Amino acid sequence: MRILIVSDTHKAHKGLKTAIERTGKIDMLIHLGDTEGGEDYIEALADCPSHIVRGNNDFFSQLPAEEEFLIGKYHVFITHGHYYYVGLDEERLKEEARSRGADIVMYGHTHRPAFTEEKDLIVLNPGSIAYPRQMKRQGSYMLMEIDEEGKAHFELKYI
Repeated sequence: MRILIVSDTHKAHKGLKTAIERTGKIDMLIHLGDTEGGEDYIEALADCPSHIVRGNNDFFSQLPAEEEFLIGKYHVFITHGHYYYVGLDEERLKEEARSRGADIVMYGHTHRPAFTEEKDLIVLNPGSIAYPRQMKRQGSYMLMEIDEEGKAHFELKYI
């Protein structure tokens, strides 16, 4: 199973189109917020099951603020992250994820990629595919793949 993980497109879809073209067939798209009304276009572009949450710039959106679901054996919790002050650190988000029994928590908001694998929790942020803020300012996204044994593997990619 191949899952494309993106965040913070802010109505700028060129990077998302490039990521989908480079990645090829995907089984799921996860968008971690700040579509700014582009969710229908994003779902059509991905042409697969999608999970999209509301970000701090999705002012009139009916998208859920958070979502929990299973990917294989993994309990996944997704959020934009701003309610957990992820711009400061990940501690509140980790605490919430653990209280929900999540194996993986995904967030956006900071426009900077991050990946931490702890004993009981994987925390990731794909960065922004449209407006990156990390060194070199390259749009970024993540690819999650579930192998034949059901183990998740993650790869950070740049546009």
